[in-house]
Amino acid sequence: MNAVEETVSPDEDAVAEVLPILPLKETVVFPDSMTPLAVGQERSIQLVDEAVANDSTIVLITTRTAKEEAQSAEDIYSVGTAALIHKMIRVPDGTLRILVQGVRRVHLDRVVQTEPYLVGDFTDLPDVEGPEKEVDALARNVEALFSRIIGLVPYLPDELELAAANAEDPSTLANLIATTMRLKTPEKQELLEEASIEARLRKLTVILNRELEVLELGTKIQSQVQSEMEHSQREYFLRQQLKAIQDELGEGDEQQAEIAELRGQIEEAHLPEEADRAARRELDRLAKLPPAAAEYGVIRGYLEWILSLPWNETTEDNLDLEHARTVLDEDHYDLEKVKERIIEQLAVSKLKQDLAGPILCFVGPPGVGKTSLGQSIARSLGRKFVRISVGGVRDEAEIRGHRRTYIGALPGTIIRALRDAGSKNPVFMIDEIDKMGADWRGDPSSSMLEVLDPAQNSSFRDHYLDLPFDLSKVLFICTANQLETIPLPLQDRMEIIRLSGYTEEEKLGIAKRYLVPKQIEAHGLDSAAVKFTDNALRSLIAEYTREAGVRNLDREIAALCRKVAAEIASGKRKSARVDERRVRAWLGRPRFRHEIRKRTSDPGVATGLAVTPVGGDILFIEATAVPGEGRLIVTGQLGDVMRESAQAALSWVRGHTRDLGLEEDWFEHKDVHIHVPAGAVPKDGPSAGIAMATALASLAMGRPVSEEVAMTGEITLTGQVLPIGGLRDKVLAAERAGIKTVILPKENEGDLDDLPRDVRKEMTFVLADHVDDVMEAAFPGADVLEFSSAIRG
Repeated sequence: MNAVEETVSPDEDAVAEVLPILPLKETVVFPDSMTPLAVGQERSIQLVDEAVANDSTIVLITTRTAKEEAQSAEDIYSVGTAALIHKMIRVPDGTLRILVQGVRRVHLDRVVQTEPYLVGDFTDLPDVEGPEKEVDALARNVEALFSRIIGLVPYLPDELELAAANAEDPSTLANLIATTMRLKTPEKQELLEEASIEARLRKLTVILNRELEVLELGTKIQSQVQSEMEHSQREYFLRQQLKAIQDELGEGDEQQAEIAELRGQIEEAHLPEEADRAARRELDRLAKLPPAAAEYGVIRGYLEWILSLPWNETTEDNLDLEHARTVLDEDHYDLEKVKERIIEQLAVSKLKQDLAGPILCFVGPPGVGKTSLGQSIARSLGRKFVRISVGGVRDEAEIRGHRRTYIGALPGTIIRALRDAGSKNPVFMIDEIDKMGADWRGDPSSSMLEVLDPAQNSSFRDHYLDLPFDLSKVLFICTANQLETIPLPLQDRMEIIRLSGYTEEEKLGIAKRYLVPKQIEAHGLDSAAVKFTDNALRSLIAEYTREAGVRNLDREIAALCRKVAAEIASGKRKSARVDERRVRAWLGRPRFRHEIRKRTSDPGVATGLAVTPVGGDILFIEATAVPGEGRLIVTGQLGDVMRESAQAALSWVRGHTRDLGLEEDWFEHKDVHIHVPAGAVPKDGPSAGIAMATALASLAMGRPVSEEVAMTGEITLTGQVLPIGGLRDKVLAAERAGIKTVILPKENEGDLDDLPRDVRKEMTFVLADHVDDVMEAAFPGADVLEFSSAIRG
């Protein structure tokens, strides 16, 4: 069915006051405008048909809501536009298409009819003129804004700019712009209802400015997007060209394969969030660089380090206490207190199911088993074992690594050792922590503060990686020969466990159980064909080695094994029994003899005890007097504290010359010289005070000190004997030297419990509270007892 078109010639002079109403949904028609409309409701179709038939005017009023049909005056606005129907077209679906022309604004006074359609009583709303100059200015401004909008909006044709310029008056211009702009229905209705031309133009100015700002912002965004697209397209073309060049050079496929391999490794590594983000960022940078770029190798090395670290790899702990005790007993002889401390820590960890605990620091002389204890702990736990030595380290970057800005930068020793361990919870031994230095390159011991602090090391940052790495699962064990050189803040973070030297019996047990079997196997000998007698081992211990540990003993046993291997290899014998005679024949004359008798045979010599970084040792304090003016001369590379002890000892002896049976001016015309041999070795500390006083008393009385006595203790001017440290090491040194009696401060009596039982049985200990107690033990005999009584006097 073809559409039927009916043309109506409006009679503009015939405008009635009572007019039919055509409700419009979301459409506002302005005067002086031509607007196409679609009519679908039956009552509206009837209205249009009658209006066309009668060639009459209708009123176009917008409904207040688009959801419901207009049935009364409450459903529509009160201001509308009287319009004429210029054309009408019937379409096959029964609806109408009409073209209407707005004529004038009208106001609905009342609705006079609702069926079959709305009819109302209307009055005209003429325009209210304003000040001519202001209205003209507003009109020009509106026209300029509209022209700018036309240039930005694609749906507005350029002809509208010409139409706006040719508008007859400001009211017509306002109606034209309001009709063509896509505004919200309430805004259009507000413009239609405004009678004042000036006010209408002002409202329109506000609306146009708002729309222009939105349009300009949209244009700016579109321009940016277009620019980014052009940049992306340019980059794409350049990359395609680069790929073609790389393909010609044979580099493209290899680089892409490498990038793909690294990306796959990152996916499989399941890195922590921050490490994963850093790895992907660096990989994206790597993909954009040509292989010949200097930074390519730096980024590649950084990624390889990230992927090689054990971020999530751990080993399962074996917290079986019996197993741990068995392993420690297999690897170490004696050291019961140290073993007990380790077992206690494992017991706590077993209950907590967490091995996190204090940082252990083994302090003791060389060769007593500090490092091997760490290996035994790792073996008992089933953990990996790594060891680093920080002795002599002066560069802070050795611990924390170098930043990637430096050529050849690497992570620090902590991260490198964890990479080698392949586990984030190994037993980590830091050897020689007391021998770290500091200079202009930094203070490595300060870097260790974070590493060895359980409260901080869960996010340890290496300078090279610049990523937090969790060290809280690592069991750190440090070793040192002495505490004095370890900074106090670092000591505060560690639990100090002291390991003293071994007695002769302990060394004998270690040699028979560990050293001899190890050296026999190391030299390819048969344990059934080579035997070491106890006397041979005792001879090695007493005459060829004098140390706190067993390293030199191990070397001497190795020397004997080489002698045996040479004879067996040459066919001279098939087996060998190493006894005391063979030891002397193969190793030569003894290197150490008990020289106490010889050194103390003259008056003015006393045997003192000292602690050194390599264990305890004996000191011979020598005193002599020459004609002079009563001065004191001290030699032997002594420290300030030891020099002050010598002065205090001399003052006490000079104050008791009468008790010693000497003339009161005995020291006035003599210069006293105190010397401690081994002058190349620095010595310091107050514990040689009573030995110096004894040597001076021996010199003054002309009576030698007992050869079987050694002593240690600090002296005061009043003759009191004060306590000292390192008693176990000192007593063991005396035992190695063959001394049977040790004089020590009474306040150190409790420290005797730390001595081995066999040492306590074999040696005599004199507990001195005053110097007179020292004199009684140092000068045995009735006359000395009288002397002591005189002192107590």
